[in-house]
Amino acid sequence: MYVSELDRPWLESPFLFQGFEIKTPEELAAIKELCEFVYIDVSKRRKVAPPSDPAKSHSVLHHEAPPPRLSVFEKEIAHAEKIHESAGVVITDLMSKIAKGGEIDSKIAKDAVAECVNSVLHSPDAMLWLSQLKDRDHYTAQHSLNVCVLAIVMGRHLNYSEKDLNIVGLCGMMHDMGKMLVPLSILNKPGKLEGEEIPIMQSHTTLGYELLRSSDNMHPCAIETALIHHERTDGKGYPRQINPVGISDFVKIVTIVDMYDAITSDRVYQKGRTHLEAINIMTDMAGTHLDPALVVKFIESQGVYPPGSLVEMTNGAIAMVFEANEKLKLRPKVITILDEGKQPTHEQVLDLSKMVKDKKGNVYTIKSMVRPEDWNIDPSRYNREQILSRILQKN
Repeated sequence: MYVSELDRPWLESPFLFQGFEIKTPEELAAIKELCEFVYIDVSKRRKVAPPSDPAKSHSVLHHEAPPPRLSVFEKEIAHAEKIHESAGVVITDLMSKIAKGGEIDSKIAKDAVAECVNSVLHSPDAMLWLSQLKDRDHYTAQHSLNVCVLAIVMGRHLNYSEKDLNIVGLCGMMHDMGKMLVPLSILNKPGKLEGEEIPIMQSHTTLGYELLRSSDNMHPCAIETALIHHERTDGKGYPRQINPVGISDFVKIVTIVDMYDAITSDRVYQKGRTHLEAINIMTDMAGTHLDPALVVKFIESQGVYPPGSLVEMTNGAIAMVFEANEKLKLRPKVITILDEGKQPTHEQVLDLSKMVKDKKGNVYTIKSMVRPEDWNIDPSRYNREQILSRILQKN
């Protein structure tokens, strides 16, 4: 059965596509829980965009299930915070050295990536949560770390070996190092680039390629990614406008997660979008900018409500997601931040899969995703001040 329209705007729902075919009892139950009614189109089924390279996409579409988590969020978060902070320092130091004319220490970068891989294999939710707590003042370094983490999480979902997770993570961490050789007046311009500024900014790809190529023991895939992560599946990207056939999945993954983190981050010239808004934008770009099969896998790797997302409950309360539920995707674990009247409240851990009820006896259910700035909430302070760790220890 094909659902063509809901009883509410699509962006207020957790469903990833505007129009979809119900294939499982779980999907039907999710619709029943959220909607009073939907519109069914009996004349069609969902059309899926063909993969850009069928020979390569077969393994993507038919990959084995990801490995089980080795640890729960509560046990991994303290460890993940240390790894995340340490990796951030490594990236900041690398970028500072590059800006001063220095070279990249490949071993230090690889060691930082290996720590991130270890944490993701234990609990991807912990590192995903940290990657969502963004700080606009440190965008460039934080973006490189986020792309590294998101690439590793997606690779885990594709059941990559630990060796390949380290490679794709390194590709993500190194992809934008060439930006350190772009004039700061252009890199940090508080507005859209114009005229000659555009090719100068685009030169970060070739500058990064030359920089990484001159580094000792840098992995070839990381060098390739720095050069072509802005190429498109329709051959209209830069710097070479090349055909996507032959581009490795590592590069395609970095291209996808690079775009996602950019769309969901506050920039000097635009506000970040929510997860669902970003997914809708990227779905529209599948087949032109992005590999369609891998876009689907990226969406799966993130889940409906990624850790770090801010959500509004049906009773009006505002909460932050910190751990996904792989079986009940609409019922993650959250921390309450604002009460039903949108006033600060005692922060409480709620496992929505246990059908917990509010003071009026209504089951807590997520209504929609919201932007932190709409409610004057700074998600990054939950990491910066270790608020989440303290809350979990009390619970």
